[in-house]
Amino acid sequence: MKTIKYITGCLALCVIFMTSCKKDFLSLTSTDKISNATILSDTSLFEAYVINRYIGVKLQDKEDDNTGFGRGFQWALWSSLTDESIYNNNDNTWVIQQGQLAPNNLGDAGTVWARSYRGIRECNYALSVINGLPLSAGHKNKLIGELEFIRAFRYQDLIRNYGGIVLMGDKVTELTDNLQDPSLFNRATITESITYASSQLDDAASKLPVDNGSTWALGRATKGAALALKSRLLLYAASPLYNAGTWQAAAAAAKAVMDLGKYSLFQGGYGQLFLTPNSNEIIFERLFYPVTAAHLPVELDNGPNSYGGYGGNVPLQNIVDAYEMSNGKAITDPASGYDSQNPYVNRDPRFYATILYNGAPYRDNVVQVFLPGGKDSNQGPNPQNASKTGYYLRKFANDNYSITNSSAAGAQPWIYFRYAEILLNYAEAQNEAVGPDASVYQAINTIRQRASVNMPVLAGLSQNDMRIAIRNERQVELAFEEHRFYDVRRWKIADQTENVPAYGVAVGINAASPSGYSYSQKIALTGRAFLSQHYWLPIPLSEILTSNGQLKQNPGYTNQ
Repeated sequence: MKTIKYITGCLALCVIFMTSCKKDFLSLTSTDKISNATILSDTSLFEAYVINRYIGVKLQDKEDDNTGFGRGFQWALWSSLTDESIYNNNDNTWVIQQGQLAPNNLGDAGTVWARSYRGIRECNYALSVINGLPLSAGHKNKLIGELEFIRAFRYQDLIRNYGGIVLMGDKVTELTDNLQDPSLFNRATITESITYASSQLDDAASKLPVDNGSTWALGRATKGAALALKSRLLLYAASPLYNAGTWQAAAAAAKAVMDLGKYSLFQGGYGQLFLTPNSNEIIFERLFYPVTAAHLPVELDNGPNSYGGYGGNVPLQNIVDAYEMSNGKAITDPASGYDSQNPYVNRDPRFYATILYNGAPYRDNVVQVFLPGGKDSNQGPNPQNASKTGYYLRKFANDNYSITNSSAAGAQPWIYFRYAEILLNYAEAQNEAVGPDASVYQAINTIRQRASVNMPVLAGLSQNDMRIAIRNERQVELAFEEHRFYDVRRWKIADQTENVPAYGVAVGINAASPSGYSYSQKIALTGRAFLSQHYWLPIPLSEILTSNGQLKQNPGYTNQ
């Protein structure tokens, strides 16, 4: 009998929060497998199967692979493959940072291909059988829309990492199929790939509700989620690396989300946004509940060493320097008021909600990375967990969660789409299409003027100056949210941003300084490098070998 494997914890999560579950579901004796026949005989179980597609199935050799549509809250964040951070304990990220990316040397980045196609196959299976289930037309239509959305999301993840990819259509591959069939390995062009995924999202948007109500409100797809994914896809398509679409189409796709009139920016504090599962800014997120399927605790993994944290994803000076002064001027502007020996005063408020620095207040104390003697330096407790950059990550951390008791943490949502991204998508696309018209200023200034940020509005910029401003705004507003890796590539500036050293800060005691400390630049990771082929990931060597060489590798990589 054919079987579908499940993560039992995630399946239990689905069942607990599904209002339509049958009372006798938990009496089932299944442990890790449920037969196809059982799924097809129980509509509640089939819906649980659909919900599990948002999460996906763990790869057998990845015990911590609980990534859903992206890495999210994993040990090493995607930011640690960029100029945002480095991972203190490597986790293979240094290999990529240092330009040693190869088909057989991908680390966790190598799971994207396999988990995406596995997810696509699972969606295709569900779509192939759904018409035979005793569901109402409306309910069936909604589930089809969800499956089309999930499948398109998987394709988006493939496209943004590999370029043109293999389009499976509605095919459900079986072990009895001819797995050497060339059609299984023919890669479409980037334009064809994006056109297909975009058309699937159009159909999904037509079937999905604007609002899911109170049950899984933001954890399952809506019309807004489908349109937001299309907005991101078409923005990427119009970008220089892809060159597979128009800026006008990208602007229109973002405007379609804005015109829903459903979303607005969260006004309860920038930092609090990432701890709040329900807000008008969130379009689509992954929900976690500590009692069932909590994610890896970011407080433990990223917290300073003196607090018991592992100091995992530590921000670089490169991202710190991107935050403007509170007067809206870059720190490189002589009129900004920036003082390199008192560098953390009067900065963009989002800086304080994102990064812990020397002297930053934290959990009824302050962070101390100075030498000699700073408790969060390598002279403090657990020196192996001390930051190599002089900074720690504050974003996503909930101070009400224990650092050392990881079972009492891990319920923050991972936000896939939020309204600020849509506004930035629109501002960028519209600026590229027609220049900085009033709607561009409105979009970007709405973000800068949100409560708790209140940065000065932008005005009087040329198209190029606005381009620079929008890119900087994306860098700080969306920091550590899995955007920077793809932004610098689609803009084709990664050869600049990723070829500079991974900088940190060295802090000493200096009573004569206004801050009481001295600050100097240091290199936190040597050998950082980016080559032209790195604009796309290599397809894992195992996939090339499985195809008997029929699957074409991305240019610049050797299959060995």
